[in-house]
This record gives sequence, structure tokens and C-alpha cells, in this order.
Amino acid sequence: MPTPPPPPLAGGPTGPDALRPLVRVVLGALQEGAEARGGPLPGGGPDAVAARMRDALGDPLPDQGRGPEEALHTLVRAVALGSADPADPLCAAHLHTPPLALAVAADLAASALNPSMDSWDQAPAASALEAALTRALATEVYPRAPAPAALVTTGGTESNQLALLLARERHSPAVQVLCADSAHHSVRRAAWLLGLPDPVTVPVHDIAAVNDALTKLPGPVLVVATAGTTDTGRIDPLAAIAEVAGHHGAELHVDAAYGGPLLFSRARKSLLAGLDRAHSVTLDLHKLGWQPIAAGLLAVADTTRLAPLAHTAEYLNAEDDTDAGLPDLLGRSLRTTRRPDVLKIAATLRALGRTGLGALVDQVCAAAQDLADLIEKHPGLELYERPTLSTVLFRPTGATDERTAGIRRTLLTGGHAVLGRARADGRIWLKATLLNPHATPDHLHALIALVEGSTPR
Repeated sequence: MPTPPPPPLAGGPTGPDALRPLVRVVLGALQEGAEARGGPLPGGGPDAVAARMRDALGDPLPDQGRGPEEALHTLVRAVALGSADPADPLCAAHLHTPPLALAVAADLAASALNPSMDSWDQAPAASALEAALTRALATEVYPRAPAPAALVTTGGTESNQLALLLARERHSPAVQVLCADSAHHSVRRAAWLLGLPDPVTVPVHDIAAVNDALTKLPGPVLVVATAGTTDTGRIDPLAAIAEVAGHHGAELHVDAAYGGPLLFSRARKSLLAGLDRAHSVTLDLHKLGWQPIAAGLLAVADTTRLAPLAHTAEYLNAEDDTDAGLPDLLGRSLRTTRRPDVLKIAATLRALGRTGLGALVDQVCAAAQDLADLIEKHPGLELYERPTLSTVLFRPTGATDERTAGIRRTLLTGGHAVLGRARADGRIWLKATLLNPHATPDHLHALIALVEGSTPR
């Protein structure tokens, strides 16, 4: 039997001809799956979703293939049917945004071209684009710094880990992390992974408590503040924390994975006052940047702070090659192979500009204020606090924690809405994270009605 020809490739001069019909299949399957789902997530709960997926998949490693069109249609439709859809305004649990169509299109180009961002000869143009874009975003964070820099990461977790690693390498494995209980879990996890002492926790919004802790702790210390906590969206008092950290000779890292894009909003940028005094800053544009995962960054005030990441592998960045002018990419990440995630970010910023992206940020923050207004006026609901960003915590008045958590699961298994949960003031709250700029007042009313309908009289 003759050997069949290999399937067509996505890249190269004939790549678009090979991709075009397959993209049509994918788009059709996405639409069919979403229509069959009929809501923000599939109904029936985990067992029902898994059973439908098993039926669609069949033998995951068949002896004879069924061809690209059938494979794409069957599996993309099944995954779309079984997905929680962040583009549905009733899917509002997590910092999981509906990606912009233009960013998804750019991501398709990145996948087709498939540059690997670990050596210049694999990614000549993409590496130049990354250098220009990261310099611009670092300057946005540090407008007065002479040589700011930024690295592209997979998101807030990797950025926070890198920040702690850089602090450890500048000082010692004994560097002490000081953060709030509300700091992202990745901070504690990074300390464990890097062999650092367990973080000391204080209420960082209480500057006197921070000052007291820094007075007692032996150096070196890395203070971690947050601009947009995961549970409530609160922003720590960055300028005051920077002042007290500087007084004690401590370094400051700000996890702005959620709130960082307020930099693009004229109305809300002042909430980040003091951000430029941090030694490093986490950003994450697959949150309030509407990018397909992943689109994280770590910005630093001075490019020399990235020196500990320098690394040489003869086949990627030999000294004579770098001496001859070939850019060295290995020191821009702890990863070797990595995607050109910068392309979708650059396309988004070019298409929308600072003003357009800032308008999207303002829209979702305004929607959160509207939802808070509705909750405050509703006699059967309790609001935790006025939102800072786009996160709103609420719960039925008088409901137990068990009942509040049960409402969320009822909505999930019914396929009606995706709400998160958070523990604050010792109680469980429902969490609405509004990240869809197309959400309307009708959607907000519908969300409240669903919660109300799941609450016993």
C-alpha cells in the first residue's frame, strides 16, 4: 500500500489555502456548539458533560483517521457545546474574559507561523515586535524611568514567581516576603517553590501594621501589594506602601494582574497612584485586556534587574552570535520554547489604541457599579461593598453559607449562570466578575432574577 501524502501545513506560501476551508469548518462547529448549549455553560453538571464528551470523542487514538474536516467539526462542536462561554454575560465567575475577535485572529496567525521565541533565527520579526511592545508597556508603567523593561509571561502566576525569583537572586534565599491575606495564592506558592521562608501576612491596607512588621523583620524584605485582588477587586494603597517600604529599605512588587489596565483609563488611572514606585509589576492582559490566554507581563523599573535570568545554550545564543549582533532571547523567560503571544497584544493596541482599551475598562467597571446599585435596592440581597473594579460580592439576605454556596452550584448544574464564590468577613459570598463590555442592564437584572429564583422564600 503506498504511503499517503502528509496533510497540508499551515505555514508557508500555500498555508492560507490549506487553512481557509478548515477555518470555515471550525467557525461552523463553534456556532453549532454554542447554539446547542443555549446558555452560558452546559447543563447537567460534571458527569453529564463528561459523558457527552466521551460519546463525541469515541476512540481517542483510532487506527484509521477520519480526516481533518470530520475531526474538527466533531470535536470543536463538542467542546463548544460543553464550554463555559465567557462571551455570555451570565458567565461572570472568574477573571476569564471573552477574547476580542481581532486578538483571536492575530493568535491564529501566530499559530500558523509558529515562531519559537527562544532564538532570533526562529523568530526574527516576532522578537523585534516583542522588544518594541514590551518597551512601550514598561514605559506605561514606569513613565519616568530611564530604562524600564518587561517580559512576556503566561500570566499573573508566572509573573509573580519571576518577581520573587529576581528578589531572591538580588539578595539571598532568606529574603522575606510580606503580603496580605488577600494576596494571590501564587505568591505563597512561589515562595514555597523558590525555597523562601513562608510569607508573613499583614493587612497591607493598614500602613501602621506594615510599618510595624517591617520594623520587626530582619532584612531583606520584599513587600507584595495588590492592585485588584481576586476576591473583591480592591486596590491596596500603593503610594503609602511604597513610602513605608522605601523607608525600611524593602523592595516592592505590585501584583496588578487584574487592575493594571486601569493605566489606559483616564477616569480610573489615579487608582494606581504609586504603581511606578514598585520595583516590579505584574500585568495580565487576558484579564482586563480581552486577550486569548495567555498574555501576561512582568515589568521592571530598570532592565538591569533582569540580569539574573541570563543563560547560555550554545545552539541558541552562542557568544560569537550575540557578539555579531544576533539578539539573545533566552534571558527573556525561564521557558525555552514559547509562543509569540505579543502579536495579539500588539494587534489589539494598534486597533484600539490606549483610548479604546481604556473605554472597555470603563464599561465593565461602570457595569459593576450598576449591579451594585441594583443589589443595594433589592430587599432580598446584601452587598458586601461598593466595587473598586468590576467584581461585585453579594448574597441573599439572611442566607446561610451552605445555602449561598448551594445557589451557585444550582445555577451551574442547571446551565443558567456562572457565578464565583469568595469568603469575606468570615462568610461566603456570591461573586460576579463583570468582564463583558456588551453586558446590558437587562443582563444584570437577569442575573439577579436567577439568584432570586434559586433562593428559598
